[in-house]
Amino acid sequence: MRILFVGGEDSLPSDLIALVADMDDGWQVQRAADGTAATALIADAPQDVVVVAPSLPDMPVATLLGQIRTLRPETSRIAVFGGQPPARVLSLAHRFLPLPVGEAQLLEAIGSLEELRELLDNPALRERIGQIEKLPSPPQTYIALAHALEAEDDTSANDIAQLIAGDPAIAAKVLQLCNSAYFSAGRTITDLRSAVTRLGMATMRDLVLASEVFAHGTRSDLDRPAMQQRALVASQLARRMLPDSSAELGATAALLADIGLLLPGIRDERAAPDTQPADAPGHTEAGAYLLGLWGLPMPIIEAVAFQRDPARAGTRSFWVTGAVHVATALAASEPVREDYLQRTGVLEKLDGWRGHAERLLGLDETQHA
Repeated sequence: MRILFVGGEDSLPSDLIALVADMDDGWQVQRAADGTAATALIADAPQDVVVVAPSLPDMPVATLLGQIRTLRPETSRIAVFGGQPPARVLSLAHRFLPLPVGEAQLLEAIGSLEELRELLDNPALRERIGQIEKLPSPPQTYIALAHALEAEDDTSANDIAQLIAGDPAIAAKVLQLCNSAYFSAGRTITDLRSAVTRLGMATMRDLVLASEVFAHGTRSDLDRPAMQQRALVASQLARRMLPDSSAELGATAALLADIGLLLPGIRDERAAPDTQPADAPGHTEAGAYLLGLWGLPMPIIEAVAFQRDPARAGTRSFWVTGAVHVATALAASEPVREDYLQRTGVLEKLDGWRGHAERLLGLDETQHA
């Protein structure tokens, strides 16, 4: 894998780059001091990953990222920043690393991108996604919330409410979802602290993620509220199907299963083939690739990629991919692969899962009656 670092010693020190170069014999590492040198290297030869410093001596970071997108759209673009990246950088970079760049964090980012390329070995998909003028940005409020919950055992409802309130648009959307028929049980929730207390941390994390993800995207032909409600149903179903140790992975994967539909030029794999562009990537692999660029865990990426054919997953047991397959199929009122469930020993649970899905979808129908 070819890796290019762009920037000076202040943010990308030589010993850090040397560490990356020594980590894997298959990693070919280069360094460019500025944007002009980087552009020349990128024009001369493909790069798999480019890591760009917070500032360059000769051009804005966004300018270089835009040139990389034009010259090598298949290249994964990582931006390093000490604070909130500018909006243009947010739309052009695939992933962000905070200053100072930690060794483990950098190696994990590069390693996960290599693993993503091995899982989805599709150069045409990488190029198509890389050419999109404005990719959905990683969900910043969700990421901050997840970090807060992982870092502090005693994180309070008030702490979580304050974090969500930092983005008023997301806060308003979360409150709207809290008062939907899925979660309110007829009781009005008027503030974020009450919402966290009543719904719990896990459900609140799902709502924040749904609010951020489905608010973005350039396509105007989608019924986003319907997609969001279907995703929330699938998320609840997947969480119910898995043990506590993997329930959150399944819930998040099911929530994000259709994220590929938000990208322009992507084929909806549920729609009739004659209504879709034949050469367009399918929404499952496109969504999985986007999530991989964001840095989500590999079980989530694999579950999204193989949701319609869970037998392709790396594990033979019923795990996250299997749960996402069943949950998304039931939420969309589609057939479930019962042969797969039979092979993995969970077919007898299908009737119970289907009944739970029907109860959730019945609530949805009542809400919109």
